[in-house]
Amino acid sequence: MMQARPARAQMALFAAISLTATMAYAQEQPAPPKSTDEVARELANPNNSLASLTFKNQYRWYTGDLPGADSQDNFTLLFQPVFPFSLPPTESGGKANLFVRPAFPLVVDQPVPSATGFEGVTALGDVGFDIGYGVTEPSGFLWAFGMVGTLPTATDGDIAGKQLRLGPEALIAQFEDWGVYGMFPSHQWNVAGWSDSYHSASQMQLFLNFLPGGGWSYGSTPIMNYDWRSGDWTIPLNFGVSKTTQIGGLPVKVQVELNYYVEQPNAFGPRWMIGFNITPVVPNFVDSWIRR
Repeated sequence: MMQARPARAQMALFAAISLTATMAYAQEQPAPPKSTDEVARELANPNNSLASLTFKNQYRWYTGDLPGADSQDNFTLLFQPVFPFSLPPTESGGKANLFVRPAFPLVVDQPVPSATGFEGVTALGDVGFDIGYGVTEPSGFLWAFGMVGTLPTATDGDIAGKQLRLGPEALIAQFEDWGVYGMFPSHQWNVAGWSDSYHSASQMQLFLNFLPGGGWSYGSTPIMNYDWRSGDWTIPLNFGVSKTTQIGGLPVKVQVELNYYVEQPNAFGPRWMIGFNITPVVPNFVDSWIRR
């Protein structure tokens, strides 16, 4: 089992270097001409063309039938860099993007059931990702399709999936003057790895977000999961509020969100989650470099 201090140090160093390099690069570039409200509206579009670095800080409290389950909690840091590639418009005039969105997790004191109760594991988790093609139509209709997956990169076997998992994803949504609503379903199966266990899990993200202006946004984006092998649902009630502002000339979205889980596996699952998320919007040097 990996010790807590090295894993925390690795992820903290990685995140600090990424953010510092981004801030330094941004200071060398002209300030974006868009207002914070325009940036907030574009970030609300799942098919947006903005490059960003999201740091999700999530605190969870657990419940379940296992002895000691109700006293368990943990912290997860999720780092999600996004650098979309702008593609030629569609025949209907829609704005098209190709996006690759990895997610690098660090779990701190993740409760793992054992013969003597629970053990807290701190480690880098399996990396999730999705690769997709998305279009924003002139009417505000949004659609996308692609592939979602999980890479077996965890540094501790107690939290590792030990499998390469892949599957399809899709997006259907509508952007209005007042906000955006839609759904984002996906599914994953195990396709390779050193674990013979069968994996088949579906995920559905619903979203309804209001944009009152001034860089503000509020609404609900619950992510529901269903495990086809065990028959277990994980369903939260979600509410979040965010503000997009300028920090050192860099657009930054700050969000607070709350989950209350109305359904989780009986033995052990989350009850509450409080998230504090920071998303700097950065120059898309990847797209610029490819187009040179």
